[in-house]
Amino acid sequence: MHSNLRQLRHNVDIEKILSRHAHSEDRFIPDYEELRLVTEELKSRGLRIVLTQGVYDLLHEGHARYLEKALAEGDVLIVGVDTDEFTRVRKGPNRPVVPFQERLNMLSHLRHVSILTKRDVDIPIGALIEIVRPHVLVTSESTKDFPPQDVCVYQKYCEKVIILPPQATTSTTARIRMLSIEGADQLARDLAERIPRAVQESLDKMRGM
Repeated sequence: MHSNLRQLRHNVDIEKILSRHAHSEDRFIPDYEELRLVTEELKSRGLRIVLTQGVYDLLHEGHARYLEKALAEGDVLIVGVDTDEFTRVRKGPNRPVVPFQERLNMLSHLRHVSILTKRDVDIPIGALIEIVRPHVLVTSESTKDFPPQDVCVYQKYCEKVIILPPQATTSTTARIRMLSIEGADQLARDLAERIPRAVQESLDKMRGM
């Protein structure tokens, strides 16, 4: 075992991480120091590291295509996933729709994802990039974390920065908005039916008094 890995506090197994049959718990590394050591070991084996990050709420085909394109840039794809609290800070009080642990589990079942870690409210936006120092950083045109004019700030930590366009015609935010509108429309229809009936029942009671 590489000397770096002897410093790990937990039993992180590189072979399990690289295995196609690795369980989700083998590939989730929330501790950034452990992640740094694992990343160094992977680089020492000649593997190209790709990093991306986000919420991945209501996982859909756009997310899967995005992650597929990201992994195509290297050998190992590390995905930073926003915690529920951090998502609320970034997206508003009604997000995420899907809890953090469930989002992790869903991502762990995608064959393009090699390692999962987390981004939290007490961690600076660029900290994960500085820790991993990936060969390639992949981000999306739609992200507010790294607008195109600010990406150059993080280029010193990686060889290459790739900004991908949205990989689906409908974003998670748009899907939630549509669901909200549909729910509001149904509520309006229900109220339109129930309110006149309730008013008529009240009038009938008043007449019977």
